[in-house]
Amino acid sequence: MTGIHTAAMTDDIWNDTPSVPVYHDVDRALFENEIKPANCPVLMKGLGAHWPLVEKGRQGPEALAAYLRSHANTQPVQAFIGAAAIEGRFAYTDDLKGFNFERQAMPVGDLLDALLARLDEEGDALYAGGIPVPAHLPTMDADNPMPLLEPGSDRLVSAWIGNRTRIPAHWDLPQNIAVVAAGRRRYTLFPIEQVANLYVGPLDLTLAGQPSSLVDFHAPDFGRFPKFREAMKAAQIADLEPGDAVYVPPMWWHHVESFTSFGMLMNYWWREGPDYMVTPFFTLLHALTTLRDLPAPERAAWRVMFDHYIFRLDGEPMDHVPMDARGIFADMTPDNLRRLKGFLASKLQ
Repeated sequence: MTGIHTAAMTDDIWNDTPSVPVYHDVDRALFENEIKPANCPVLMKGLGAHWPLVEKGRQGPEALAAYLRSHANTQPVQAFIGAAAIEGRFAYTDDLKGFNFERQAMPVGDLLDALLARLDEEGDALYAGGIPVPAHLPTMDADNPMPLLEPGSDRLVSAWIGNRTRIPAHWDLPQNIAVVAAGRRRYTLFPIEQVANLYVGPLDLTLAGQPSSLVDFHAPDFGRFPKFREAMKAAQIADLEPGDAVYVPPMWWHHVESFTSFGMLMNYWWREGPDYMVTPFFTLLHALTTLRDLPAPERAAWRVMFDHYIFRLDGEPMDHVPMDARGIFADMTPDNLRRLKGFLASKLQ
């Protein structure tokens, strides 16, 4: 580990922002035993430097595009296209009821053509994000293996291909390793505790699936978003070159910026825990109908109940009850899970 250093920033307001810790020569043992348990983002230099994908990217956009075409099929992906006026920042419209970009379906080959045609322009912003690699570039993953994950383990492998773009700060539920294949990228990261200072937009109308910050990181409106100054104090930066990777633990806010006219990122997302687990975001939404508008003393009482039964701050809450008498609080067998889902479904009608 090289320690924290101050990165060269493109915007004066971020000049004093520290970088995430930087590691070299990361292998699976180091990742599993030191990096993951710390639950903090890190920059892993050169993790994908040996990939053919990265080597093609170093040869230039045309070489990378030709390599991607050799692996791509004709299944359309969803591309985001924004006018030059948005300066690469994909965001909401001013009334927060729409977006400042359009979506267009196109095969990967057409996306590559459109990006190559824009190489020398400072015009519109174009990218396709979260492209499922097995569905659209089905032979590419085998050529560029992720060394930090067990081969064959359950993960979502995605590609992000575009020009100079800015993706607002958002969080993802899974763990994430992101490897730059071409171009340069910056991740600006915050712990989940900064949620109150990031001014998150509508939770049920999102740019690409996850709630995101309304703040323009290049020109924050501190009159409208005064607490963002507090978020900035907690920020960390990861500046990535081709072959570099960043580890983003679950629920860390991250703003992502691409600096070049043809860039590509590979994402590896995975979750750990029982297979039956679904996103806790559903619980948050359900709480709108059960908890949010209760009188304050009742909300406080239910916080105690959640701390006891769900977060288990007092230890295992049912230790005093035999397993075969714990009902839905017993171990989550298939029968127990089916019974619990049936009970919930009957109450949500």
